[in-house]
Amino acid sequence: MRTKFLAVPYVVWMAIFVVAPIILVVIYAFTTADGSFTLGNFSNMLDYLSVFGRSFYLAFISTVICILIGYPIAYILSKQGARFQRAVIMLFMLPMWMNFLLRTYSWMSILENTGLLNRFLNFIGLPSISIINTQAAVVIGMVYNFLPFMILPIYSVIVKIDRSLIEAAQDLGGNSVAVFRRVLFPLSLPGIISGITMVFVPAVSTFVISQLLGGGKQMLLGDLIEMQFLGSAYNPHLGSAIALVMMIVVTIFMYIINKFGDGEEQAVML
Repeated sequence: MRTKFLAVPYVVWMAIFVVAPIILVVIYAFTTADGSFTLGNFSNMLDYLSVFGRSFYLAFISTVICILIGYPIAYILSKQGARFQRAVIMLFMLPMWMNFLLRTYSWMSILENTGLLNRFLNFIGLPSISIINTQAAVVIGMVYNFLPFMILPIYSVIVKIDRSLIEAAQDLGGNSVAVFRRVLFPLSLPGIISGITMVFVPAVSTFVISQLLGGGKQMLLGDLIEMQFLGSAYNPHLGSAIALVMMIVVTIFMYIINKFGDGEEQAVML
């Protein structure tokens, strides 16, 4: 009975800062400024389908790149000594201790037309390239900021895999590709799914990266929602409808991803 009382502060915190805001978003999404019920906020979203498409497209590209970079790093790291692992993990964590905004500003100084990248290219005799204020710059910012959230979950799962399973697969005649495809990859799926969740969700809703590295020319859902609440196009009811739809779509997407992971794990067990 005493342990139930210990959970009261947590429940109150969740009710105030998680449940209550979601309820307010739902109420605002289905009402007008005078408080009457309406579905017009959702129909008005049709004017912003391109923003939805761009947001999910760039978030998908960033997530795929994070997997392609993060999985090999996590796998190689898991095979090293404990001291080396701790040192590399610390290196991954250090940038995360710096303010998110400052990290993004640093990429502006690197990618701008007179930035460090173009200065280096000119120094070695190559022409300058224009990346800033493009989708490529936004993707670079997303990958840089969210890559640790892909590496660490995958690493934490791979490092706990029983090496005897891999050795058994090799003893049964499996080559490196077969062992990876039939044993290592399915067993590491929980880490991959966690990484996808931790990268895709913030990537699809970010607004700082698109504003700074996209120059306001690559509007994403986060920018659109901020505009409805804080910008000149003040309409919190439309902003709430957009946020609600985004939450539903992301939830469905993550449910499908988790179901896929469960199916893969059951296949390995069989």
